[in-house]
Amino acid sequence: MAMRNPAALSVVAHSSAAATPSVAARVQQLQAQARNLARDHIKALEDALADVERLSAEIAGGGEAYPVGVREIARRLADQCETSSATIKALAGRS
Repeated sequence: MAMRNPAALSVVAHSSAAATPSVAARVQQLQAQARNLARDHIKALEDALADVERLSAEIAGGGEAYPVGVREIARRLADQCETSSATIKALAGRS
């Protein structure tokens, strides 16, 4: 006499449309991920500009230990970094 297994598997219909997001939903998800990555990348740029600005200001104010031309370039670079950083922050805030 064969015994019937009460835990036997059964076949259940699966709707792939319900389990798989639509192409439009996937595109929106990928776009959201891309925007998040772009924000992270912009933040990294802002951090790098802040480092360059700090180093440039240190060299510009470093006195006679640094050549005059290097101090002048560093002073201009510090000003440019400050301006560029402010512009990037304003532009990134709009997106």
